[in-house]
Amino acid sequence: MMIANRKILTGSALLLLGALFVSLVLLSDNLLRGLRLDLTNQSLYTLSNGTQNILKSLDEPVHLTLYFSDKVTADSNNHEIRNLRLYYERVRELLEEMSSLTNGRIVLEFIDPIAYSDAEDQALASGVRGVAMGQTGEKIFFGLVGSNSTDGQAVIPFFDPGKEAFLEYETAKLMQDLTISRKSSVGLITGLKLNASIEQQLSQQFDLKTLDASSLKTIAQNINVLIVVHPKQLSEDALFAIDQFVLRGGRLMVFVDPVADADINGSGVNNSGIGKASDLSALFKAWGVEYYPEQVVLDLGHAMPITGTDAQSFRDPAVLKFGKADLAQDNIITSSLDSLVLATPGYFKIDAKSPYTLLPLLRTGNKAMLVSAQSLGSGYDAKQLWANFKASGERYVLIARLQGKFKTAFLQHKAPDRLYMAEADNEVLLVADTDILTNRLWAGTNGSPSQKLLTSMSNNGDWFINSVDNLSGSPDLITIRGRGISNRPFTLIEELKKTADERYRSKELELQNELNDTERKRLALQNANVQDQKLGYSQAQQQELDRFVTRKAQIRKELREVRRQLNADIDALEAWLKFINIALLPILISLGSLFYLFWQAKRKSV
Repeated sequence: MMIANRKILTGSALLLLGALFVSLVLLSDNLLRGLRLDLTNQSLYTLSNGTQNILKSLDEPVHLTLYFSDKVTADSNNHEIRNLRLYYERVRELLEEMSSLTNGRIVLEFIDPIAYSDAEDQALASGVRGVAMGQTGEKIFFGLVGSNSTDGQAVIPFFDPGKEAFLEYETAKLMQDLTISRKSSVGLITGLKLNASIEQQLSQQFDLKTLDASSLKTIAQNINVLIVVHPKQLSEDALFAIDQFVLRGGRLMVFVDPVADADINGSGVNNSGIGKASDLSALFKAWGVEYYPEQVVLDLGHAMPITGTDAQSFRDPAVLKFGKADLAQDNIITSSLDSLVLATPGYFKIDAKSPYTLLPLLRTGNKAMLVSAQSLGSGYDAKQLWANFKASGERYVLIARLQGKFKTAFLQHKAPDRLYMAEADNEVLLVADTDILTNRLWAGTNGSPSQKLLTSMSNNGDWFINSVDNLSGSPDLITIRGRGISNRPFTLIEELKKTADERYRSKELELQNELNDTERKRLALQNANVQDQKLGYSQAQQQELDRFVTRKAQIRKELREVRRQLNADIDALEAWLKFINIALLPILISLGSLFYLFWQAKRKSV
């Protein structure tokens, strides 16, 4: 009787636990809806403060349409397409997270643009790009179109999984573009005659205003970004205007150079580099930035091949080409670029007592040294630079961001309404080269003399426009940095693959060589018989031929076994990971519950 009662009690308790579990799930689904706990490294699923501020500033509804070829990709086994589907979930979750923070001001729509449908025509007309993927080469759409109530439109043509680190930035920028009705205003002060393509690109994307440095006393409030190229002997009024612009929160880009190749006014002084230097010493000194216009950086590790007047090719340590590995991959300005080319650059250092932070964006390698700018006039001997080269072992900063809450460099200036200190942090982009803006380092020409074609030889132009575009954004947008990626490999599995590969690959190679040798001997025996015009094989030949065939079958079997073993350890680990992720926790909870019930029943029986 007692045993029967105990069984009834245990069964009732289990039913009660089950009912309690279901109730908790239903309650949490309703009461905790919208609450999220992001435990990922780098907080991948938590929006940055900059994005949240941009979303809060939306004062009118924004309609976002995400196009994705769902049906076409649903059953694909192609690895690239499977990753694209995973990335689609990541993009969709980000948009839903953004929408949840705007109280309905972001309206989301998800469309599958099936081939030859109206939706496909609509996607193409909006600027979404179809990309051929997989073995069939069918076009896959994965883009975002945003629109506002005034017919303003912004588009991300295709979400590239390789740019996941900047997904939040690109999406937030699209939101900001929809809220701004006019182009950003860019001011330009230049001591060089820039090539037409620079000004053309600036004019197309921004409201470009060229400023006369000789009469400059103030910079208009509506200018968002000020570009100063090759400043030489600027008046105190002009320097003060730049100083106050930065203190007001304006974004500044400064290009200085020890030897500016395009400075035709400074050439001809004993055929040297004298007179081709520029500086912004009054502001640099106040900021604690060290820059020496009489020194040029050479870098053997990044010396670019140049064709000399004798048609011989050689690497010039004063003309530097930096590849993708040299460019900051966590910075939106440089992450998508493949190369930058600079010529006879200077460098920056930050004084130890400076209150500002110098964040390097581009540095030389260890095989670098300094030479006098005077020795690098027109027609300098690059081979002589090689002969006299002696690396200092120091890496020099060529491009950097200067960050901090800026103070004025002109304490004694008497202008009314002047500022002594900025109200918030700001940043200045410093570039120790002006040749980066010249056509000589952007593009080359080919084709016939009558019809020359311009071909890009670096990403200098893209980098320049990216920089202006980034600095012209709101402070909130600029604070959004690159994030980690959600699709991260299992490093332990990758290590196991590498170990297994090393363990079995030599055996596989040995068997493959023996198989090839066996096959070669078999064919040689057959060919010899044909050449001797024999109609059949001798008994010894037939036995040898049978032995080759038998051994060939054995080797092929051994090869299959080696290849199976190659993945055995990995399969076992993956099975364990699935067991831990799917079954281990429920099993532990069940065992714990049973142990608790058993313990309770035993205690009552005592």
